[in-house]
Amino acid sequence: MIFSIDHKSPLPLHSQVETLLRDLISSEEYKSGKFLPNEVNLAKQLGISRNTVRQATNKLVYEGLLVRKKGVGTRAADKSVDTRINNWLSFSQEMSSKGIQIKNYEVETEWVDSTEEIANFFRIPIGKKVLKMMRLRGRIEYPFVYFISYFHPMVGLTGNEDFTRPLYEILEKDYSIIAKLSKEEISARAADKLLAQKLNINPGDAILKRRRFVFDPGGRPIEYNIGYYRADSFIYTIESERDV
Repeated sequence: MIFSIDHKSPLPLHSQVETLLRDLISSEEYKSGKFLPNEVNLAKQLGISRNTVRQATNKLVYEGLLVRKKGVGTRAADKSVDTRINNWLSFSQEMSSKGIQIKNYEVETEWVDSTEEIANFFRIPIGKKVLKMMRLRGRIEYPFVYFISYFHPMVGLTGNEDFTRPLYEILEKDYSIIAKLSKEEISARAADKLLAQKLNINPGDAILKRRRFVFDPGGRPIEYNIGYYRADSFIYTIESERDV
C-alpha cells in the first residue's frame, strides 16, 4: 500500500500523519489486528523524518488507540486492552475514580530561579526562571495534600491560568502539551511546621512524600512535582502484572 501526505499543506506534518494513522486503524484491514508499517519504512514513503512519525504514533498510543510492543510492532488497540494512561492517573483522575469531590484550598504561582536539581531535570541552565505552583487540595471537609510543581519554560504556562481546571487538561487543550510518562519516588518523612500548618496536623506527624517526574510523548521533561500527603488520608496502591 502506498501512503502519502501533502508537503505543501499548511497543516503540520505530524498532524497529517496522525490523520493518516487514524484512517488506517479505522479500516477493516487494521481493525483485525494487522501491524502498521514500521516507522522507518513509513517515514521513507512519506518523505519525512522518523521523529515526525513517532510524534504522531505517540499521540495515538497516549489516547489508547494504538498498542506498541518493542521488537514486535504497532497495531490498533482492542477495546479490552489496558494502556499506560490507565495505569497512571493524574490527581484529579485518581480522586474522581474514587468518587471523592476535591476542593482547592490554596493556589499560588510565582517565577523562581531554578535550583541545580530542577535545572538538571529540565536540562536548562541553573538560575533560569521557571514557574512554580503551590496547591493545597483535599476533601470538602479538610485538605490532605500539598503540591509544589515546577514547569519547564517550554511549556508556556504564565501563572495566570485558571487552575481550578485540571492541570493536564490545561496543558493539553491550551498549550498542546501532553503529559505522557510519570516516574515517581515515594518516601516517608515527618511534617515540619509549614506542612503541619497546611495539612492541619502536628509537627512531627508522619506524612507521605511523592516526587513525580513528568514527561511528554517525546520524552522531554515538562513538570517536576512534589506532593506531601497526610498519612491518615492517603493509601498508595501499586498493581503490577507480570509478562508471561
